[in-house]
Amino acid sequence: MSAEDDIQARVAETRAELENTLDAIEDKLNVPKQVEKLTKRAEASYEKNPVPWIAGAATVAVGVVALVAWALSSDD
Repeated sequence: MSAEDDIQARVAETRAELENTLDAIEDKLNVPKQVEKLTKRAEASYEKNPVPWIAGAATVAVGVVALVAWALSSDD
């Protein structure tokens, strides 16, 4: 293999690596695709064990009710 062939092979390899890197960056910055992945993971987690999700929702509900009660009872 000549030096020119070696250089062309290295350039082709570098271009392929750059293409893979840019594809990965594009995938990470694709917000709708990332939201879809997160939604699927959350649904799978809920289907596997809904107890933590229900406990979390109950905690948030209690917090919201407490904030509303505090806001209504405070003297402004």
